[in-house]
Amino acid sequence: MTGESVATTLGGLHVERIGSGSPVVLWHSLFLDSQSWCGLQDDLARTHSVIVIDGPSHGRSEPVSRDFTFADCVTAAERVLDSVGVDGPVDWVGNAWGGHVGIQLAVHRPGRIRTLTTIGTPAHALRPLERWAKAWPLVQLYRVTGPNAMLLKPLSDALVGPESLTAAPDLANSVMSAFTGAQKAGMFRAMRSMMMHRPDMRADMARIAVPTLLIAGRDDSTGWRPADADAVARTMPDARVVATAGSGHSSPLLIARDDVLRALQDFWTEVANRSEAPGRKT
Repeated sequence: MTGESVATTLGGLHVERIGSGSPVVLWHSLFLDSQSWCGLQDDLARTHSVIVIDGPSHGRSEPVSRDFTFADCVTAAERVLDSVGVDGPVDWVGNAWGGHVGIQLAVHRPGRIRTLTTIGTPAHALRPLERWAKAWPLVQLYRVTGPNAMLLKPLSDALVGPESLTAAPDLANSVMSAFTGAQKAGMFRAMRSMMMHRPDMRADMARIAVPTLLIAGRDDSTGWRPADADAVARTMPDARVVATAGSGHSSPLLIARDDVLRALQDFWTEVANRSEAPGRKT
């Protein structure tokens, strides 16, 4: 595995590459970092060249000292692909925030995407109750106190889920350490920019032409469950939904990684078979 920092308009983004073959890009959830893939990158690297990105202000990437947009993230993602020499389309796999970046990349730079997979990625914006009763106080508390115990419990529930803490406590705590160890000012900017200002992406998703896989946890506590994903998938030209265990956006990676891996492999195989069939195009 090789690691490097790629200069972007959102600072240096830490990028690791592993394996060889057709390119797969992994972008993690907000608050977490590339640890949260829990070894999925190694599984995928048996047959693919896997490019693992730490998002701005997360993991080993540089903290961002200003607010930024999803368009900025798309530009930064393109810069990473250019830097590592990937000029053809990729299989994009995004967890929560990473899925949102992938959606915007597929809409605005469709030539960059061969397939899109989102894991625990709500299509809707924050609802008013979520925004003002939960997210806004959380962001402001973090700005003042940093990652204290009052923040860790609701975030841990929303991200890794209590079932992950029960089944794999060491792994869950390791994944959450990305938040507790983050540079405070940079994480605050990311929280405010990417969570508070996340737009409703349902109309954008209806425009995505590339094959899309939506993976949703059956018990997602934030209100993005398989039925919600199904409703959005029905508006899309080429989308399907896979349900997995988990109540947090990243739970499937901790407690159902084999199911996620199988879903990805089946999805990519199906897309490849379609593209090879006479008279058929993806």
